[in-house]
Amino acid sequence: MAKAKKMDKQMFKRMRDLGVRKAHAKSVAEAVSAGGKAAPKAARKVSADLSGAVAEIQDRISGGPAKRKAAAKKAARTRKQKAKTRSKTAKKAARTRAAKS
Repeated sequence: MAKAKKMDKQMFKRMRDLGVRKAHAKSVAEAVSAGGKAAPKAARKVSADLSGAVAEIQDRISGGPAKRKAAAKKAARTRKQKAKTRSKTAKKAARTRAAKS
């Protein structure tokens, strides 16, 4: 049993060194040392949280938010231009119909 407790402390210290919050590190370290079904669940939860953080960091490094903002502006500009063209065409058609009547 002493071996499991030592692993618990090592895992806790390693996770804290990696920047994992104390509560998450403690819950995972305790669950893994205790074994059972709680270990994978707690570990998966923290792993998902960290994966999400990594994805967010990588997205920001590659300029993701700025790219999305530029794409959204372009899309809005295109929609406005298309609407203007439709309106112009509809007015022209209305004038044509009015002239024939």
